Amino acid sequence: MEYNIFEPWKTLDQWQKDYIATEGNCFLLCGRQSGKTSAMSIKFGNRAVNNPNRIIGMFAYTEKQAYNLFFKTLTYLKAKYPNQLITKGAKKPTKHQIHLKNGSQIMCYAVGLTGEGIRTYTLTDLAVDEGAPMAREVFIALMPMLSVTGGSMDISSTPRGKEGFFYECSKRDDFTKFYVSAEDCPRHTKEFLAAQRDIMGKLFYAQEYLARFLDDIRRVFTDKWIKDVCKGKRRPFIMSHRDYFIGCDVARKDRDEFTYEIFDRTDRKNIVQVENIITRNVPIPQSARRIIALNEQYNFKKEYIDSGGMGITVCDILRESEANKRKVVEINNASRRYQEDGEERKKGILKEDLYENVVALGDSGKLTLLNDEDLIISLQSVQYEIINGKAKYFGNNTHAAEGTTRGLWCNKDKTLKPCIF
Repeated sequence: MEYNIFEPWKTLDQWQKDYIATEGNCFLLCGRQSGKTSAMSIKFGNRAVNNPNRIIGMFAYTEKQAYNLFFKTLTYLKAKYPNQLITKGAKKPTKHQIHLKNGSQIMCYAVGLTGEGIRTYTLTDLAVDEGAPMAREVFIALMPMLSVTGGSMDISSTPRGKEGFFYECSKRDDFTKFYVSAEDCPRHTKEFLAAQRDIMGKLFYAQEYLARFLDDIRRVFTDKWIKDVCKGKRRPFIMSHRDYFIGCDVARKDRDEFTYEIFDRTDRKNIVQVENIITRNVPIPQSARRIIALNEQYNFKKEYIDSGGMGITVCDILRESEANKRKVVEINNASRRYQEDGEERKKGILKEDLYENVVALGDSGKLTLLNDEDLIISLQSVQYEIINGKAKYFGNNTHAAEGTTRGLWCNKDKTLKPCIF
């Protein structure tokens, strides 16, 4: 039968069948789009139906990630079992809970940076999706939930280097382990994987699709750095007479995300992010007009734009605006190092310059970023490897982080405020 993403239970791989039938703690190390979340949803849907009075908790770093597993479970229950199994009325399904008539319930919540907000629950079953980037404090909050019931934990993820609680679970003897490479998944074509390998490079491909823990890959922004820096809140209104700057990561209408990162640099000793805006599937001219509209609100000192590819079109549109044309600063990640007269030189602003600037600002206590779910996920996704002594940066969700690195180049801006005598 041809695979149907809305009915994955009809075409399970053998490893998925084995995993679903396995009791006790389970560890899933899987390549991208290999079916781990679908398998978890089926396993815990069945467990709730066939075992009365189960209390199943589904957790991920963000609400979107947790709800993805939860929604797939609800879809499976509605399709596979009679509708009367799920309670109605006051206990009908919500975004966070499913109640069954046999007394079982399934809940899903985001854990955030530390897990402080989810310490109240007692569970019989714990399912953790995308566990690799989660901080150790999260698991310190989660694991006692199983102590009274003697329950079990399933944890799954694509790897993020040889560090963290998830990596340590791969070495523990109290987990049944499942290792799944995307190259063993029949739903990936060889042509697609070959193209991904060419785009990503062998090392990043090995992590994302072959699901390998690698010594050579590290996260740029540590959990501690994010916890210390990402603690800001959006202001209820736009303050006037401030020095505002914007950084943008450009995306075409049908690709990725266009991000707008806005900073208040009035106090150079405390640069504060005031907004993170992400749009998807928006035409380039409309995205450029969004920057012009934001400038009318914030009166930016500088607008740092990714000028690579379609980004140059954004810059051109902005320069047609009288109010914006002198504010545009092109930052193209295609800048490179080169050799001249036997010495290494660099042309333009390198990506490593941008990231090192952000890390240094955070380390020095001069930076406050928003406690924003999308931004934090993006920061967590940024990784690097060292090739010939140089850092190469990459990730699968870096757009907000890229916009942030450009916007924070305002730290290097030497423009002085005009003085009136």
